[in-house]
Amino acid sequence: MSYSQSRALWAVTKASFKAIFSQPSALFFSFLFPIVFILIFGAFSDRPPSPFRVAIGANSDTANLLFDSLKSSSRVKIVDYAGDTARQNEDLIKGSIAALVNIKRVNIDSGVYYQVDLLSSEASGGSVYNLMRALDYQALQIELDDAHKLQREYSFVPKIVPGKKYRQIDFVLPGQLGFSILFATMFGIAFVFFNLREQLVLKRFYASPIRKINILIGIGASRLVFQLINVVVLILFGHFFLQFTLVNGFVTFVEMIVMTIYMLFLLMGVGLIFASLAKSDTSIPLLINLFGFPQILLSGTFFPINVFPQWLQNLCQALPLTQFNNAMRKISFEGLHLFDCWKEIGILGIWIVVVYLIVMKVMKWE
Repeated sequence: MSYSQSRALWAVTKASFKAIFSQPSALFFSFLFPIVFILIFGAFSDRPPSPFRVAIGANSDTANLLFDSLKSSSRVKIVDYAGDTARQNEDLIKGSIAALVNIKRVNIDSGVYYQVDLLSSEASGGSVYNLMRALDYQALQIELDDAHKLQREYSFVPKIVPGKKYRQIDFVLPGQLGFSILFATMFGIAFVFFNLREQLVLKRFYASPIRKINILIGIGASRLVFQLINVVVLILFGHFFLQFTLVNGFVTFVEMIVMTIYMLFLLMGVGLIFASLAKSDTSIPLLINLFGFPQILLSGTFFPINVFPQWLQNLCQALPLTQFNNAMRKISFEGLHLFDCWKEIGILGIWIVVVYLIVMKVMKWE
């Protein structure tokens, strides 16, 4: 009777599953802990973070003190689209900019008057009203500097165009998914393979007829499925209890799962590297934290990376968790599809190639 590789693969996978579900702490930190984080951060205000990102209308008057004040303000960041009105309108509808500002100069009998039109979208979460208050304060400061002016020189006219309603959960939940699978996958894979190697289980596997690749697939598949269950629970919990946006419904849900599998494949490789490099089990958390915590802080997990200076934003874009978070938010809230996330998928693909080349060099079975 010939040795069955498929039966051996299933036996390894099943045993790995039993080991996962036999640990209550793993279930707590994989399911309940992320939900607590989502509830806490999702309870924050629905106001997009400062500074306000605005665009200036093509026909806007820029020869006035208010425009000069906007350019130097720390509360407002002017986004230059270099005449690309299509991209400008797309960002407006998606809520990527708070408003399109158009300053109109009006000549009246008593002097010069400026009307400031603020074109915004529902997707910005009503930030145009906070922006209007900030601009009105700046205009008032300008007017007070001139003691001869007895009437207001600037008026603000907001206009809202239809768009998807922005909620804080739409930013928080994709970041929480990345946070959850990053640490859970790397800790799970690294400790499992390290312990199997130290207990000589891998060496015994290696001496058996089962192929090495089936050992990796069996243990890795159990971890992947476990994390996918976690992701499914978090997405459904967010959607049905916290109104997390799934623009295209089930299609969006499936594409988020596919993107998660792609990221999990990368993280499993990183876990294998740490399991092979670690000299003791106490060094594994250090290696994982050195890799993970900078990404938690710099990858837009809990707050957008545009609060950082430009040089640091460029560094953030090279991190795999940044690309995963960006892709998940594009798919879930903006309604894009996987083929629209070619940049994020490409950068993650480069990481996958590099990681598994390292795995081939450092992987230890005994």
